[in-house]
Amino acid sequence: MAATALDMKALNIPLPPEAKNELVIHTEEDDDRMWVPRGEGVWFRPLMYNVTQGSWVNLTRATREGVIGRHRHPAPVTGYTLDGSWGYLEHEWEARKGTFIYEPAGETHTLIVTPTEGHMLTLFHNFGPLIMVDENGNQTGYEDVFTRIEKVKTHYQSVGLSSDVLDRIIM
Repeated sequence: MAATALDMKALNIPLPPEAKNELVIHTEEDDDRMWVPRGEGVWFRPLMYNVTQGSWVNLTRATREGVIGRHRHPAPVTGYTLDGSWGYLEHEWEARKGTFIYEPAGETHTLIVTPTEGHMLTLFHNFGPLIMVDENGNQTGYEDVFTRIEKVKTHYQSVGLSSDVLDRIIM
């Protein structure tokens, strides 16, 4: 059985230099440049990229109602709605403030911001890549932890943020 970072510290076993014990991020007073545009009225705020497990955590913010994107994923996703309302065209439920969702792998979802609130702010944990699809289910692209990191790096460079800002959230 592998020792955890906490076990290794308690046993005075040195951690590898690239290992991070913890990640603590306060977003209340964020610089708006931390939010990466995803489309008209839609942004994401990266919180963590785990390159060894291929997962990432981000906040998604939309300031308009309507279709945000269509995708499927080969790994699960969890989400927690912090504000607003959203759902999937393929399902009857609507996520509102305080709603937790678990999405199993394999299903195609069309994410929409619902008119109940007309906006959303949701914390998503993607446990693997997303495959973007069109209305017929044909693949139009993909995102994984590495393409996400490159997208954020490009955005941060274009708005004058230091590469350290991104480096701190890569595990």
